[in-house]
Amino acid sequence: MSNVVAFNASQVPDFAKKGELSTLAKTLAGGGGGQTGKRISIKGGVFRLISDGKEVAAVEDRFLDVVIVAAAAKISRTFYGEAYNPDNPAPPSCWSADGEKPDASAKEPQHVNCAGCPQNIKGSGSGDSRACRFSQRLAVVLANDVNGDVLQLTLPATSVFGKEENDNRPLQAYARWLAAQNVGPDMVVTRMKFDTKAQSPKLFFKPLRWLEDEEHEACVAKGKTPEAQRAITMTVAQTDKVAPKPIAIEGKPPKSKAKVEEADDEVEEPEVRKEKEAPAPKAKSNLAAAVANWDTDD
Repeated sequence: MSNVVAFNASQVPDFAKKGELSTLAKTLAGGGGGQTGKRISIKGGVFRLISDGKEVAAVEDRFLDVVIVAAAAKISRTFYGEAYNPDNPAPPSCWSADGEKPDASAKEPQHVNCAGCPQNIKGSGSGDSRACRFSQRLAVVLANDVNGDVLQLTLPATSVFGKEENDNRPLQAYARWLAAQNVGPDMVVTRMKFDTKAQSPKLFFKPLRWLEDEEHEACVAKGKTPEAQRAITMTVAQTDKVAPKPIAIEGKPPKSKAKVEEADDEVEEPEVRKEKEAPAPKAKSNLAAAVANWDTDD
C-alpha cells in the first residue's frame, strides 16, 4: 500500500471538472437496518477486518487507504447502561440514529430528546466525559480494490470532530478542507492514519490522489448499493467499545465508577443550529502544495 501517487490538485480528472460536490461531500463537511456483513474496526489502534462478527484479518500498517463511498446523514449517539462484559456484550440501553431523539426501539430511553438528556452532560461519564457517545458511520471500499466489498466503518467522536493540527484533520475538518477547494471525499483516495499520541483509537484523514475516471464511476455505483446503505444505517447489534452507566437521579447523573472499554477522549459537542446554507470555508492552503510535504510511506 506504500506505492501510491502523490495527490495533485492540478491534475484534475474529467469527472472532477464539473465543479459539483456530491451529497456525500456535503454530508461529511457538516451539511447535512440489518447489520452489514463486513466492516473495519479500529479497536486497539489496529485496522481489523470483521466479517459476520469475527475478525478475519488485521493490518500491520498504521494507515489504510480507502475511498469513502457513502456516509450517514446524521451523527448517531449511543448510551450503554452497564459496564463492559467481554463474555456477554450487551446492546446499548438507549441510542439515536439521528442524534436528536431516542430510537423507537431503544429499551431504556434516557430522555425525550438528546439535547436535554442527562447522559449528554459533561461528567455523566467517566471523568469529565459524557456518558452518551457520538459516532459517524461510513461506507468505504479499499483503494486497491474499488470493485470489491463495501465495508462499514464506525468512527468515534474524536475521529469526527475537532480542529485540524497542521495537516492532521479529523473527518469533518478534512471534508470541509476538501470542499473549500471544490473537492469531495468520493473523488479521491483517502488515507486514514492513527493518531499515535491519542490514548484511544483516533484517526486523521488526508487525500493521496485523484480517482481515475473508471475508479470514480465504480465508487459512485458502490455508494448506491444496498450494501452501502446498510453500512451507514445504525444498528445496535455491533460495537467495539462501551460507555459506563451513570443513573440519573432527579436529573443529576452521578459520575460512574464502572470500567470503560476503550472510551473515547472527550471532544466538544458540535453546536446545533437551525438548518441553513452554511458558507463554504476558505481554503487555508493550496492542496497541491500541501500534499507535496506529505510522506506517503508513513
